[in-house]
Amino acid sequence: MIETATGVVLRTRRLTETSLIIHWITPSLGRLATVAKGALRPKSPFRGKLDLFYRADFSFSRSRRSDLHNLLEVSLRETYPVLRQDLDCLRHASYCAALVEHASETETPLPAIYELISGLLQYLGAHGAQPQAIFAFELKLLSELGLQPDLEQSRLNPGTRLLAQALAGKDWSGLARLSPSAAQVTELRHFLHGFLICHLEKIPRGRDTALAPAD
Repeated sequence: MIETATGVVLRTRRLTETSLIIHWITPSLGRLATVAKGALRPKSPFRGKLDLFYRADFSFSRSRRSDLHNLLEVSLRETYPVLRQDLDCLRHASYCAALVEHASETETPLPAIYELISGLLQYLGAHGAQPQAIFAFELKLLSELGLQPDLEQSRLNPGTRLLAQALAGKDWSGLARLSPSAAQVTELRHFLHGFLICHLEKIPRGRDTALAPAD
C-alpha cells in the first residue's frame, strides 16, 4: 500500500554504501523512518532532495515486517538554506530535533509538534540563532506533552518569570521582539535544564553547545 505525507527530515544515516535511512516528522503520521534505496548513487532520483531539515512531500510503501518503510518519491518544498550557512542555527535545530525524538513515540500523530518544528525552522531562517528560540521551543514542547512548568509557583526572578511566560505564550513571530538579559538567559537555562531532567529523565546532547555564547 502506497501512502503519502508531508514531513521534515529530522535525521539521516547511511544504511549501505548507496542507501540512506531518513527519519521524518509528519503531522498525520508522526515520526517515521524510511529507506531511500540508492539515494547516494549519482543518478538517483533522490539526489539533492534528502538532507537535514528539508521539508518535502513524499510517498512510501509501508513495510509489514519492520518500522523501516520504502521511500518512493520526494518533492521538495523548503530547504532552509540558513542551516547550511550558519552552524549556530544548525546546532539549534539539531538539538530541538533530538529533543522531539526523545520525548515522542514513533508513528503517533504529532500535528502540533510538527508545526512547532516548522515554526522553529522559519524563525531561525528569519532571525538567526538566539537562546530564546531554544527556551521557547522547550516550553512549547513541554506544554504539548502536558508537562508545562507552573511558572507562577517557580523560584524564578519576577522578570525572568515574565520572560518565560512570554516565550511559552507568544507565537514565533513575536519572539524576535524579546531581548533577554544575560542574567535571564542563565537563570532560565538552569531552570529548564532541571525541569527537563526531572520530567524527561535526560536531555539529548547538544543543548549546552547550542546555548553557548557566540564568539
